[in-house]
Order: sequence, then C-alpha cells, then structure tokens
Amino acid sequence: MKAVVLEAFGGAENLRYVEDFPEPEVEEGEVLVRVKAVALNHLDIWVREGALRVKPELPHILGSDVSGVVEKVGRLVKGLEEGEEVILAPGLSCGLCYQCQSGQDNHCPQYDILGLKTKGGYAQFVKVPARNVIRKPQNLTFEEACSFPLTFLTAWNALVQKAQLKPYHRVLVWGGSSGVGVASLQIAKLFGAYVIATVGSEDKGRKCLELGADAVIDHYREDVVSRVRELFKEGVDVVVDHVGSSTFWKSVECLKRGGRLVFFGTTTGSQAQIDIRQLFVREIELLGVYMGRRADLMKIAQLFERGLLRPVVDRVFSLEQAQEAHRYLESSPHFGKVVLRVSH
Repeated sequence: MKAVVLEAFGGAENLRYVEDFPEPEVEEGEVLVRVKAVALNHLDIWVREGALRVKPELPHILGSDVSGVVEKVGRLVKGLEEGEEVILAPGLSCGLCYQCQSGQDNHCPQYDILGLKTKGGYAQFVKVPARNVIRKPQNLTFEEACSFPLTFLTAWNALVQKAQLKPYHRVLVWGGSSGVGVASLQIAKLFGAYVIATVGSEDKGRKCLELGADAVIDHYREDVVSRVRELFKEGVDVVVDHVGSSTFWKSVECLKRGGRLVFFGTTTGSQAQIDIRQLFVREIELLGVYMGRRADLMKIAQLFERGLLRPVVDRVFSLEQAQEAHRYLESSPHFGKVVLRVSH
C-alpha cells in the first residue's frame, strides 16, 4: 500500500513516501479502514523527532486523526459494514481492565495513541479495534471529519470533565488559533462561557473573534497577565494551557482564587517553576489532561452533526506532501488543522 514512513528520528526529511508498504492484516476483533484523510497534530512532530520517552519501532507510520471507509471487518465484529464512512477514536486501550470497563479508557495501563507506538493513518489503510470506529458525521467532508477527534476530545476532557465548566465561567485559552485552541474556544462557547483567546497575529485574532471568542490578546505584543487582569480584576475561572514552560506560571497568575488550570502539551518545554504558597493560599487547582474518554468522542461527533461545533481546516496537502505539511505545521502560520488527503 501507499504510505508515508518514518525511517529515522529527526527532521521532516526522514518521512518517505512509498508505494509498497505491507497492508495491515485484520484480526477477528479488528476493522480495516481505507483512509480518506488524516490530520496532523503536534504529537506527530514529537514522535518524528524522537522527543518522547515512548518511541515506536522503525519504520513507523504517523497519524492519529483518521477518516475513511470501512474496507474489511474481522470475523467477530458486529454492527459495522463494509463501505460505511467512519472516523477513528485515536486512543487505544485493552478494553478489559477496570479502567476500561468503568469508562475511563484513557487511564488504561496499556493506553496508546494511534500513530504513537501503533502504526497510524499516513497510509492507504489502517487497522484498529472495532470499538475505536465511530460513524462519520454525514454533514462533514472526510477532510473536515478527520480534523476534530484528538483535539476536541482532549479539550472536552479538559473543560467539561476536569474543569467542570459552567456558563458563568471566564476562560483563557492560550494559542486560540491552534487545533486544540480552536476546539477549546468552541467548547467553552458551547457551554456559555466568556472566552479570551491569545493569538500571534491580528489575522488570527480576527478569526478567533469570528469563531466566537469574546476577547483576544496578542501574546507577542501584549502582557497576557496584565491584559487578563484589566478585563477581570479578580482573574479568570479556567485557563487552558497546551504551550508548556513559557506560559505555565503565567496561567496560574491569570487565575482567580479557586481557579483551575487544565494543561496538556509542552510545545515550549516540559519544565516549570512554581510557587507552592500561591497554589494553596489561593486554592488553585492544577489538572493534568491526557486525551479523553472514547465515549465522549461519540457525543462530540453528534454535536458536529447537529452543527453546534464547526470543523476548522486551514490547509489540505496530499499524502505525498507530508514533509511539506510537517514544515508548515512547525512554522505556525495555520489557523485550525492541517490535513493530508489520501488519494486512491
């Protein structure tokens, strides 16, 4: 099959397009999906660079966010037919342990993400357990449908499950133009919150406002903490931080007493200094987030089908242009998701 293969850890030049990679063999409880489109995430870059503690065996295929058509179903799979249009839940779990059985599959001791250790969607075909297959919202194209699973699931877990978002909350979203920023902004507005988004340019600020943000702050030109405190003297209820070292303590400083910082991602590094006294005196909650429950992705897909959430696709590349797509994502001109279209 055609695929983009990671041959060595490092730069985008280590991604190679091939036409003869072995097609996955489906076991009795699995589904083979013919990939139509796959969205990029910063996770792809970190895996490619070998920056994570967990490293896949090489050669490897990246890609967590997949939309496509059911090609083949295993002997024991029920309720799915060949030809159905689907998206894939990117989180892979054993399905048998206490955490999986209680609905907390993202806490499974064997948890993996499609494209992390398991071969992902930069290919004509990908196989997954049947429980990871979700019907595609019919009002979305394949390029739109692959744009939301990982980012919206993570943002939903952060805001709805962890932060317990309420309509009267004030929320700060760092990097509002990123995939997860767009997701956080939309989910917070869906719940009626007041949303402040940080952006890196006037154009991105305008697009965040069009998407529903109540205020934007240019994080390159303005002091984010000061601007937040100008808007709300006491601070905000929730901060969504997926940036890492450079923003972590600023996020704490933006919070009101009893505020919640939900955080995931370390684009600028994974080390941060904290003043423990500020945390307990102000009763600040630090809530780490890692993906989310597979069942919640089913709810999210329904919200897209009802038009309550919107896909935001910045640019579509062909599968053969994976190197170019990676460099584009790393240079950060995008607003929303970068997608690879897989032709057949």
